[in-house]
Amino acid sequence: MVRAMFPGTFDPIHFGHIDIATRASRIFDEVVIAVYDKPLKNLLFSPEERLSLVRTSFSGSPKVKVIGYSGLTVNFARQEDVNVIIRGLRVFSDFEFEFRMALANHRLAAEVETVALITNEEHTFISSTTVREIALLGGDVTSMVPAHVHDALKKKIASLEDPIPQANSLRD
Repeated sequence: MVRAMFPGTFDPIHFGHIDIATRASRIFDEVVIAVYDKPLKNLLFSPEERLSLVRTSFSGSPKVKVIGYSGLTVNFARQEDVNVIIRGLRVFSDFEFEFRMALANHRLAAEVETVALITNEEHTFISSTTVREIALLGGDVTSMVPAHVHDALKKKIASLEDPIPQANSLRD
């Protein structure tokens, strides 16, 4: 049995993520979507909220398992007996980052391979950062995320004291 892991923060999960995981589930026996709990970046949703959104997104997918994790991705892959790390590539600039990450992961765990799937054309512009910023600025993200994620974004933004991002926004 070949188990693959699709790690990320998924803040929030969007149609690009769902497409990559769904396609990976057609290739591998099981896909573990690993939701990283404490990345070195600002997040909108808590780890528990992100896990819930991802689980709901794959509730009808028997080959997809959703788990939260901490620490090094390759250590979690070993712990979960995962053979492959799945990564999605949207644009050329993604390649350099993913290439370096794959080399570092291979140095740390040579038994874990990295497989990159090219994003479907209609998802190339979507990133979690883009979704968050458009939503925070009152834009329509219904074409980028499932309905339950859209609802969660609206609810989360309504609960924020100052929902407008102060730096690196689409307004700049």
